[in-house]
Amino acid sequence: MAASARQYHVWVGAESGALKAVNLRRKEAVNYGVGPALGREAAVSVLSWGDSEGEVLLGRSDRSVQRLDTRKGTLSSARSCPGGEGDFCGIAAHGRALITCVQSGLIKVWHEDSAEDTELCRGGLCRMRQDPTRPQRLGTAGKENGLKVWDLQQPGGGPLFRAKNVPNDWLDLRVPIWDRDFCFVPGTEQLLTCTAYGQVRLYDSATPRRRPVLQVTYGEGPLTALALAPGGTSVVVGSARGDMAVIDLRQGRLLKCLKGIAGSVRGLQCHPSLPLVASCGLDRFLRLHNLDDKRLLHKVYLKSRLNCLLLSSCQDLEAEDAPPPAVKEEEEDGDALWDSMETISARKRAPKRKSSGL
Repeated sequence: MAASARQYHVWVGAESGALKAVNLRRKEAVNYGVGPALGREAAVSVLSWGDSEGEVLLGRSDRSVQRLDTRKGTLSSARSCPGGEGDFCGIAAHGRALITCVQSGLIKVWHEDSAEDTELCRGGLCRMRQDPTRPQRLGTAGKENGLKVWDLQQPGGGPLFRAKNVPNDWLDLRVPIWDRDFCFVPGTEQLLTCTAYGQVRLYDSATPRRRPVLQVTYGEGPLTALALAPGGTSVVVGSARGDMAVIDLRQGRLLKCLKGIAGSVRGLQCHPSLPLVASCGLDRFLRLHNLDDKRLLHKVYLKSRLNCLLLSSCQDLEAEDAPPPAVKEEEEDGDALWDSMETISARKRAPKRKSSGL
């Protein structure tokens, strides 16, 4: 198991507590961290890369965090991270420090060589993510807790950006806030959010306007996950009804829908350079779609309800394994055997005698 850990393309966290490594080309899955003590109380709720793709960070529902070395295939011992209430809604690494966030809004930075932990406690949250280009920055979003951007180098200075709620509706009623997921747009000051009321919103923290610069409504169910497509011009969203769609951020319209999902979408991630998106959810299937032609490239049944995933940046996800040479030799031997057999001519049947009618 340890020698072949780098051959897996997707890492998936399950409600059963297992971390599943999936090879899409072979349709194979291997469980890490399986034991008698695991169950829904130790479900894998969040996944994140470490400093590189050589390390996977996983947070469990029992407030324990583990590190998996993908090169050696070894899983570290669990580290307890108490504080706050609810499951983990985000995990990240910043240097040698570990960053955790729980649903009650408690964000903690755990240092290995320091007994004191930096704490940022702000309301109820649904998601915490790290800026991929500036790892010292974090974003948070939740229910009645709008999008905010924090700087770990300024823990007591308040958020760098605080989103403002949209104007009242046509009845002059306040629009509720419930951001289920969000992501940073690399290389820019923009952020994308999806809400439980079906809206996809684009914010630009570089402008003085704190309200969304673009808003698109999709579907009838709550949106649960989103992922930025390669190129940054479109976003993939998934809903609690099992719908997946690609939305154009330049024109603010629906581009295409991805079919084949039967349950709520829990995790989405796009490949950084290829037009591919991986998804998982409550129907226990891991799927890989092509964003250009909407084809379902891979579909793997993983037996447990799935919460989150990580898609590696390898370039061979669409390649197919070559057939084994033994099968080809058997086919050639069979053809040679048939060619060497003598052809038997068909016998002519005698004509029937006509009855005399007597």
